Amino acid sequence: MDRLTQMAIFVKAVELGTFSAAADDLRLSPQLVGKQVKLLERHLGLSLLNRTTRRQSLTDFGRSYYARAKLILAEVQAAENLAAETRGTPSGRLRINAPVTFGMRALSPRLLDYMVRYPQVSVELVLDNGLVDLVNEGFDAVFRVGELADSGLKALALAPYRQVLCAAPAYLARRPPLDSPWDLAGHDCLHFGYADGRSHWSFEGPEGPVDVPITSRLTINQGDPLLAAAVAGLGVVVQPLELVQDALRDGTLVRVLPHYEVPASPMHVLYAPDRRLTPKLRSFLDFARDAFATPGAPVI
Repeated sequence: MDRLTQMAIFVKAVELGTFSAAADDLRLSPQLVGKQVKLLERHLGLSLLNRTTRRQSLTDFGRSYYARAKLILAEVQAAENLAAETRGTPSGRLRINAPVTFGMRALSPRLLDYMVRYPQVSVELVLDNGLVDLVNEGFDAVFRVGELADSGLKALALAPYRQVLCAAPAYLARRPPLDSPWDLAGHDCLHFGYADGRSHWSFEGPEGPVDVPITSRLTINQGDPLLAAAVAGLGVVVQPLELVQDALRDGTLVRVLPHYEVPASPMHVLYAPDRRLTPKLRSFLDFARDAFATPGAPVI
C-alpha cells in the first residue's frame, strides 16, 4: 500500500482505539491493519504506538505524527473535493450585483439564457448604483462601471461601457444649432447623478479631449426617467447606448454632435480573490466574458 493509505490506516486506528475497530470501519482484516502500521513505523524509523497485551497508546512521536497526518489527509481530501467540484454541474444560489441601467437593459435579458443553460443555479440579482461590499454583503460577483479602486478583488475586464449624446428632434428644431460641445452652454441638459444643477460633460473629438460645463435643468439618479424626459423634448442627454438605442432606432431620439464621442468607461466583473472558482461561479464568469467582454479576455 502507498504511504498515504498507511497514514490513513494509522489515523483511523488512533481515532477508533483498536486495530479491530479500524479494520471493521475500513473493511480490512485486523492483521492487515496491524501490518500496515508496522510498515509505516519501519519507514519512519520510530515507534508510533506503545503496545501491551490489553491496550495500545501513542508514543510522544506518535502523538505529533498523528496530528500532522490528520492535517495532511484533510488537505488531500480538500484537493479531491475541489477536483470533484470543478468537474461538477453548476448548482446553488448565485448572488450578483450590477448598476441599474446595465442590469435592466443588458444583463437581465442575457441572464435568462444563462439560467436556461444551467437550470440548477438560482440567481439573485441586486441592482444598485451605489458601491456594495462584495464580501460582507455576500455577493459572488459584482459588475462595476468606471475606474477601479484598489479593492484587492479579482477583476475580469469587459468591453468598455459606451454612452452617447442625443436629443429629441422636436427639441433640436426649436433650439440653437449644436455644432460643438461648447454650444451645450446654451442648451437644457438632462444630467445623470446627484449634482446640484451644474456639472461637466467630456468628449473626444477631432481636436482631442474636450471638457465642457453644462447647466442641468433636470438631474436624476436613474436612467429610465432621463430617457423619458429626453424623448419628451426636455433637453439633451448623455446615456448608455443600451438605454437609448431603441429610441435612436425608431427616430424618437437622434445623435447629437456625431463627430464627438463620449469616452467609454471601463467595465469589469469582480469577485473575491480567496473564493474558489466553484462550477457556478466559473460558469457565470465564462458567461459574462462571452456576453460582454472583448474577445479573448481571460477569466483570472
